[in-house]
Amino acid sequence: MMRRFLLFALLLSFGASLLANDNSSPKREFRGAWIATVVNLDWPNSRLDNSDSQKQQLITMLDNLYEAGINAVMFQIRTECDALYNSPYEPWSYWLTGEQGKAPDPYYDPLELAIEEAHKRGMEIHAWFNPYRAERVVGNYNLADTHVTVENPDWAIQISNFKFLDPGLPEVREFVTKIVADVVRRYDIDGVHFDDYFYPYPPNHISNQDEDTFDEYNRGFTNIGDWRRDNVNLLIEAVHDSINAIKPHVKFGISPFGIWKNGVPAGIVGLDAYNVIYADAVAWMEAETVDYIVPQLYWPFGGGQDYAKLAPWWESMRNGRHYYPGHGLYRSDSNTFSGSLFASNEIPRQVRFNREREGIDGSVFFRAKNITTFHSKGFADSLKTDLYNYPSVIPSIAWKDSLYAPLDPPENFTHSWIDDETLEFVWDAPSPPAFGDDLVRYAVYRINSASPPVFPDDLEYGEHLLSVQMDRTLEDTPPISENPYYYVVTALNRNHNESETSNEIVLDVVSVPAGHIAGTYTLHQNYPNPFNPETVIQFSIPAAQHVTLRIYDMLGREIAVPVDAYLSAGEHRVTFNAAGLASGVYVYRIKAGEFVESKRMVVTK
Repeated sequence: MMRRFLLFALLLSFGASLLANDNSSPKREFRGAWIATVVNLDWPNSRLDNSDSQKQQLITMLDNLYEAGINAVMFQIRTECDALYNSPYEPWSYWLTGEQGKAPDPYYDPLELAIEEAHKRGMEIHAWFNPYRAERVVGNYNLADTHVTVENPDWAIQISNFKFLDPGLPEVREFVTKIVADVVRRYDIDGVHFDDYFYPYPPNHISNQDEDTFDEYNRGFTNIGDWRRDNVNLLIEAVHDSINAIKPHVKFGISPFGIWKNGVPAGIVGLDAYNVIYADAVAWMEAETVDYIVPQLYWPFGGGQDYAKLAPWWESMRNGRHYYPGHGLYRSDSNTFSGSLFASNEIPRQVRFNREREGIDGSVFFRAKNITTFHSKGFADSLKTDLYNYPSVIPSIAWKDSLYAPLDPPENFTHSWIDDETLEFVWDAPSPPAFGDDLVRYAVYRINSASPPVFPDDLEYGEHLLSVQMDRTLEDTPPISENPYYYVVTALNRNHNESETSNEIVLDVVSVPAGHIAGTYTLHQNYPNPFNPETVIQFSIPAAQHVTLRIYDMLGREIAVPVDAYLSAGEHRVTFNAAGLASGVYVYRIKAGEFVESKRMVVTK
């Protein structure tokens, strides 16, 4: 039997704003994950898998990342002067096909596939390059005849069994810049991403192996350390300038080692990236040759690499660049880390810490499988049900705004019923922009409120965001509510700047008729959430039985028992009043026969 609805689509003049939001669900946040391909860390599962299997693995991984709330991926396409894409300059990667220089058979281009699938989900994709590494382990596999160290053996330095391109050679900087420029020119990527491998890490750190290069190309430097850092700075500048000349909307970011200098800030102890691997990330930010920085802060709160000290220090040095700390999620997982594991609440604490600071724009997690496969002490579930339970729009980059004309709002926003419970929304694309890139994403909002919302003010609350996507259609099943739902959609340009709203759709979902029987056990998320002082908890049971609904604080203490009764089969709704409770996170738990489920809710005052 069909649910009883009052439906009306209206253009309204709106009044008072809704309740203020806290930082538990920011509307704008960069939520990234690295997809590592070297030694098949994340993808493909095996270099021996066939093309169809590899393609499905990547699609499934992106599905799982999307479901966890990730909105950007750093996809590794160059691991050892090789290519996980169709490069005219470098051979196909051994980690893709099991033989360097061998193309996938049947043929496909992993980068093309990753771009298509990421964009389909509204996600950004950043092409991740290792700039200098040529062989992780010399002789581990046969190099292709087209490998740069085969064609130009004098460009490489070997220390022990590690080989890398000499950063001091002008021809190396030109070659690496050419590689990046080719990808920017031919592929619809959103960003270029460099990792932390510059001059080699110990035990392969450089001593005097580049003295001849220094003698020939010192550019007036007398200190070889300063010269090495400048070699890296010159490459970063050249790549930045090349990107801006070809596609200035493409972002350029780097994820340096998390400690700039030993002892900076005070109390920090660790490898000195400035003096050991010659990476001066502060110089890149000061020169504005990067758009974003992702320092690898793979340590917990406390100790000699205290996250609480390092994260704010990088924030203070960012010089207006976007800043997304890198989190060592692998350290929460015995599948990928053999040392002392993080506590289960360590990474969630770090994410919440980031949100408390104005100059931190998001998070990036190393690495994808710790979200999609290993789950790192339940972290994937924490993302889905708590930290990333609402989608987020990627922060826009102010210095790229001039590249785009403002977008018009989407047109002809309409809805229809697919079945008794599910709505389908469709809309038309906005008029083409006057100039700039024509890639458009859409932000769809659903606001449940007793009073009409204020646009655009109430669009700034993350809990009102229903979806960020490329498609111009969306299905939704709104819970029954005493209050109306307000739906709007906006257009986001490549820089994630937002248009004005479309026409509004206002929908009342007011009751379930007698005789409607739920087909399964369901505990819905309370609404509104966060709330003050009242919220509605809705659940369904497929058969008459005794039901309890209890409220607990985060220490596990029982606060209230809104339901303790024998109930008939069907949909049920109870209003919970938190007037006597302090602000914070609480848990509500239903038990009906063998069915037990819990969800979190947030009281804000």
